[in-house]
Order: sequence, then structure tokens, then C-alpha cells
Amino acid sequence: MGEPDSGTPAAVVDAAIAALNKGRTRYAPITGSAELRDAIAAQTTSKYGRDTHPREIILTHGGSAGLAATMIALINPGDRVLIPEPTYSLYADHVAMVGAECVWVPNLTDGSLDIESLREEAPSASMIILCNPGNPTGRVYPDADLHHLEQLLVDNPDLLLLADEAYSGITFDGAPYTSALALTQARDQVICSSTFSKTYAMTGWRLGHIVAPAALADRINLIHRTINGPLNTFVQHAAITALQTSDAELKAAARSYQERRDLVVQRLSGVPGIEMPTPQGAFYAFPRITSGLSSDEMTARFADAGVLVRSGSEFGPSGEGHIRISFATDVDTLDEGLRRFIATVKDLT
Repeated sequence: MGEPDSGTPAAVVDAAIAALNKGRTRYAPITGSAELRDAIAAQTTSKYGRDTHPREIILTHGGSAGLAATMIALINPGDRVLIPEPTYSLYADHVAMVGAECVWVPNLTDGSLDIESLREEAPSASMIILCNPGNPTGRVYPDADLHHLEQLLVDNPDLLLLADEAYSGITFDGAPYTSALALTQARDQVICSSTFSKTYAMTGWRLGHIVAPAALADRINLIHRTINGPLNTFVQHAAITALQTSDAELKAAARSYQERRDLVVQRLSGVPGIEMPTPQGAFYAFPRITSGLSSDEMTARFADAGVLVRSGSEFGPSGEGHIRISFATDVDTLDEGLRRFIATVKDLT
């Protein structure tokens, strides 16, 4: 599972308990807590230099509901949606849900965006969906890729970019990270989805948010509140405490994931039959395994050997032949999982 093993920080849990004890158990405003929207808008302005108004913040039932509401609000049946891949499988499901056409655009062999292919497809497309840092690859797209996308949007003013930045707080090796929110020349075409689940280890709390230009935010908010109603009151209160987590604590969590990333890379490097780019963010590795089996068949073989992984084919056509490993678990479990994984690879290859 893509779930931090650490558990939610105690201060956030305590804030939720305090909110409950204060009677914050009634319906919240249907557009979400004004205090939390103010806090996210202020953080967005400070962090990305994007002057952000609370009206541009949509509070959502986890990141998934934000993605779904965005698709329903902004994409029509028959629209073409460009999806660089391999990538998170939910995007294709959402495209199918609204009756649009999914156009897979495989990344280049080095993991970067195929800008030329995206440029060719852009004039007839309505949206690009980008996962950065990437699930399942751990790829962090370089600044140049983001600014090529910015120019693509400028050249195609009816094209939208939906950037899923669920893992933006988990990057490695001190590498710079460019958010889609920094694409100021195309500001009116950029929608950014985020969640409290990964950075703050709040998966079960089900709280995310969208940042979008006001006109688009109004449409997304209408869909989200119509489907979901008001969000959990005391969870929104606790989220304000989560936003106050110090940079030192966030960096310590990212270092912990990097240590586990390093263990995965160290253990799998040099194993015959495995090719794997080094993850730059998130908490996944996406090795390619040379065998005569499909990704689904390999996944079943790994399960039989006592280690659970995800089939690469779930993440787009380029994922076939790959397996997704999550290293969000504790080190001892990860170490044992890698031992079983390597033993099974030797049997497969």
C-alpha cells in the first residue's frame, strides 16, 4: 500500500481530540472551513510565490475526490485527455468515468516527458494529467519539463493541466522540486491537487485540497460539495495543526523515506534480471524484471512467495514488465520483503 508507516503526528491527533471535546461535531460549511482555506491559501502564497485567494482553494474528501470532481466539472464526454505514463491508474478510471478518451503518452527512456509527442497531441486535447513526484516510478520531473509544459499551455489556451502533487513533500537527495503552481504564465490553466495523506501521514483522515483559478474552482467546488456534502469538521480543525508542522520535522520524514529508498536501491542493484531507475521522490520503486511472464503473472508469483507488490500494467502500457514496490513500510519488514522479492526474481529469471 502507498501508506506511511509512521502514523499521524501526535499533535494532529491531539488537535482532533481537542476539537471533539469542544463540540466540533456539527456540519462544517459546505465549502469547507474558512480558517483552513485561509491557511492553505497563505501557505500556497508563501511556498510557491503564487498570490492565492481562499476562493481558489477547494477542500476535498481526500485527493481522490478532488481529482474526480475536477474531471466531472471540467471534462466532457468525447474530450481527449493526455496522460504521460507510467502513472497512477486512477486517472484513466476518471477519464473513463466521464466518457472521455484517454491518450497515453509514454515518457522517454530516461523518465522525462515526451514534450514533442505532447505538443503534437495538445491542439486536439482538453487536459494533461501529470503526477509529480511520480507514482509508481518515483520520478521528479525537472524544472525544464515543467516549463516546457508551461509553454505548451500558453500555445494552447484551451488546454488545462491537472497536476497531482500528492508526494511533493517527499523528495530525495536535496534535488529541487518545481510545482505546477510556479507556472505563472499559464496560471489560469493550471489545477493542482494535493492531499494531507502522504506528507502528514493522514491517509485515513480523508482530506485533500485543490488549488485552481477562481472560475474553475467554483465549478469544481460545486461538483465536490454536491456529491460529498460537508467535510468532516474536526478533521479540518486538525489539518490546521498539520500545516504548522515544522520544516525540520518534514525534512526528517523525507530523510527516513530516503534511507529506505537507499536500502531498496542497494539491495536490488546488480541483481540479474532487474533494471531500475533510482526513485527521486514519493516512496515507490518501479523495477523492470526480465522474464517470460506478464506483470500480472509476476505479481501472482510474488504473492505466492509471500511478498505483495503491484503489477506494472496497472500504471499504463509502458508499465508492462515492471513491478511497483512500496517502501513506506518499516525497515525490518522492507528488508524481509526485499529478501523474498530477490529470491523470487531469481526463480523467475
